[in-house]
Amino acid sequence: MSSKLQMNKMAARPVKSALRKNDMVKVISGRDKGKTGRIIEINRMTSRVVVEGVMLVKRHIRPNPQQGVKGGIAEQEASIHISNVMLVTADGVATRVGKKVETVGGKTRRTRIARKTGEVIEAKTK
Repeated sequence: MSSKLQMNKMAARPVKSALRKNDMVKVISGRDKGKTGRIIEINRMTSRVVVEGVMLVKRHIRPNPQQGVKGGIAEQEASIHISNVMLVTADGVATRVGKKVETVGGKTRRTRIARKTGEVIEAKTK
């Protein structure tokens, strides 16, 4: 019984990840292996990411005239496990992510770097 309680507590913790929203990633395993896309959404509680144009599934939509929904079959992205994607650098090289700590004028800055090339990874936000 106590092991079940421990597992529930472990599952409640968010997973740490170096990936962020709007990062370009490459799928390294699964049915869409080799595809690249931008991260749309990250769920750290379930360790899953939604990548643009990857893991497309068909959903049946019921028509709703009040909301203006026509209905039919729509394609949308499903989530995949965060361990099945790798960050892609500007050159298109899939790489692991490292952290570099710099002290500039008494302030500590942490930046993400690509392990293969050593270049600084800038998040394309806003």
